[in-house]
Amino acid sequence: MKKMVLIAAGLALTASVATRVWADDAKAAYDDKCASCHGASGAGDGPAAAALTPKPAPFSKALAGKDDAWIAKATKEGGPAVGLAATMPPFSDLTDDQVKGLVAYMKSLK
Repeated sequence: MKKMVLIAAGLALTASVATRVWADDAKAAYDDKCASCHGASGAGDGPAAAALTPKPAPFSKALAGKDDAWIAKATKEGGPAVGLAATMPPFSDLTDDQVKGLVAYMKSLK
């Protein structure tokens, strides 16, 4: 019985560490790929946003009613793939897991 408790505790700790690493990776990817336009908090106020037309909308508005697949497509294929401006570039170099992490991270900002 003690072994089962220890195994369960070990699995819970492993899951916790994996979740933290995944979240850290998603934030790092966001900071690298997205924050310059969308801002650190997803408000559309990144340092490059001033030079864009149209300006990035805050995630609270831009992601409202959008499902994960739509957000992932916009992220990986760029704005025109989902009917948005060409100023939203594609990030086709991201893996599907990285995109999934970014989607979750972006949704946490709205």
